Amino acid sequence: MPTITTSDGVEIFYKDWGAGQPIVFSHGWPLTADDWDAQMTFFLQHGYRVIAHDRRGHGRSDQVSTGHDMDHWVADLAALTEHLELRDAVHIGHSTGGGEVARYVARYQDRVAKAVLVASLTPNMVRTEQNPGGQPQEWFDAVQAGVLGNRAQFFREVPEGPFYGFNRPDAEPSEAVITNWWRQAMSGSAQAHYETVFSWLEDYTEDLRKITVPVLVMHGDDDQIVPFPSSVPRAVDQLTNGVLKTYPGYPHGMLTTHADVLNPDLLAFIES
Repeated sequence: MPTITTSDGVEIFYKDWGAGQPIVFSHGWPLTADDWDAQMTFFLQHGYRVIAHDRRGHGRSDQVSTGHDMDHWVADLAALTEHLELRDAVHIGHSTGGGEVARYVARYQDRVAKAVLVASLTPNMVRTEQNPGGQPQEWFDAVQAGVLGNRAQFFREVPEGPFYGFNRPDAEPSEAVITNWWRQAMSGSAQAHYETVFSWLEDYTEDLRKITVPVLVMHGDDDQIVPFPSSVPRAVDQLTNGVLKTYPGYPHGMLTTHADVLNPDLLAFIES
């Protein structure tokens, strides 16, 4: 398996397919690079080089006891892009990976052509007086309790319910999609999954304000994980060159459930 070793000795697994302009994918919690299969195969067929890694503590990367925070993840991503000598890259991040992409682009903008934030937690997903549409503190506590409790059961309930919108009355749940989510999640470290939640409490406004490259923000207005009112409009407001595309009725995991719609939209943005 291809890996790099970070400055603090952590082995990071990655996939690197094809040739052409690089597109780099950053996955969400508690998943792996495999969550990008529908996008990586699509862009590979359109002549792009596609790269995705397992975040430390996730999937095939080392399950270490330290560094489960946004600054370490960004440093790991920077080490990977430097190792692969990537320039003029498009960075696409989903959910927690959106925070990773925002901070990476803010710090390493000279390597980046464009960025996409999909169902991203940026700039902030916590409910406050200034952000009444965010998630309450009890929601974050419940996620951590689920990880510390019966993690295997909790990691069935998330994809069966809010992640893909399979809890909606008109939904058609896919057992294959649910099982694939569970497979990826259970391959990672419970400690990493627990500590990742702290990154959801951060504010990424300053990262967004530093970004000058074109950024596409994509969000479903029925996202039950990162509610639409909590983040999306304010993210675009903080970007110098940002565009918002809203998807009525789409869930948090819309890259899987609606890949046939999102992939062409991503391609159109990259090629514009």
